[in-house]
Amino acid sequence: MTTEDVRLRDVVEDDLEAFCAYEQDPEAALRSRFTPRPREAFMAHWKQRVLGDDSNFVQTVTVDGDVAGNVVAWWEEDRRFLGYWLGRAYWGRGIGSKALELFLEREQNRPLYADPFSGNTASVRLLEKHGFRPAGTVQYGDDEHVLLVLT
Repeated sequence: MTTEDVRLRDVVEDDLEAFCAYEQDPEAALRSRFTPRPREAFMAHWKQRVLGDDSNFVQTVTVDGDVAGNVVAWWEEDRRFLGYWLGRAYWGRGIGSKALELFLEREQNRPLYADPFSGNTASVRLLEKHGFRPAGTVQYGDDEHVLLVLT
């Protein structure tokens, strides 16, 4: 487990630049099977759809005061989903685990779903470590994702 000071806080607009940069990382895009958006599209999406929807729960992950990424919960029809994104410099250090632990203490909606790319074994393991269990698969284009649920 990390000895670094991992915290969650509300997102401020300045955080979006770091989030956008992290999304542009080619290795992150490969692991998540998520196509990075151009900066303008990223900013519009975050301001309108993520931060602009009061039903979303959105937190910035900080490590020793620096912006490390984000964790988000949102509604898709009748299901509540969880997603997260950390900058590559923060991978493999226990930061995702601590951030998810803190987030799940605050996000009380259950069941809670996540659908990481099946090849992203680190993300699947992280979610399973926190109690998410397999509930099937979903297909996004050519990519199979694991549907996980926390009850």
